[in-house]
Amino acid sequence: MVGIVKLKNIVVLVFICISITSCVSYSFTGASIPPEAKTFSVQYFDNQASFVNPTLSESLTNAVKDRFTNQTSLVLVRQEGDLQIEGVITNYVSTPQAITAGQTAALTRLTIDVKVKFINLLEPENNFDTKFSRYLDYESTQDLAEVQDVLVEGINQMLVDDIFNKAVVNW
Repeated sequence: MVGIVKLKNIVVLVFICISITSCVSYSFTGASIPPEAKTFSVQYFDNQASFVNPTLSESLTNAVKDRFTNQTSLVLVRQEGDLQIEGVITNYVSTPQAITAGQTAALTRLTIDVKVKFINLLEPENNFDTKFSRYLDYESTQDLAEVQDVLVEGINQMLVDDIFNKAVVNW
C-alpha cells in the first residue's frame, strides 16, 4: 500500500515537471524565455546625455548584445527579433557626494541613466519602457578622466544586469 502511494506521488511529480518544462524555456542563468523565441535584436544606444563620452554608446550596446548571446540560446539579428531592445543614454553626470568638514567633497559619483524599451513579440504583456540608473563613487582627488573607463565598465555591467533581469528573468 505504501509503495503504491509513493509510486503515485512520483508519477504526479514527473507529470508536473513535464508540464512545467513544456510551457517555458529555462536556462541556468534564470532566464525564462518562451520556447518559440529564437532571435533577439539590440538597436544602438544613442547617447543623448549633455556630457558625451565617445565610447559609451558602443560599449553599452555591445554589453547588452553579449549578455543575451552568452546567457541565452537566442540568435542575434540586426532588427525585428522575437525580443527587441532599444535604448537611449539620457544622463551622464559626475556629482560631489561626501562633503568633509572643510566643505570639500571626499567622494564624487558618476551616474549613468538609460531609458530602455523592450518588446517581446511573443509575450507582449512582458513589454516595458523603463528608465534604469546606476552609479559608482570615486575619490574626489582622482580626475574623472583617469578612472572613467573603469567606472563606465562597472556601471555598464550593472545596467546590463538590470536590463537582462527585467527583460527575461522576470524578477
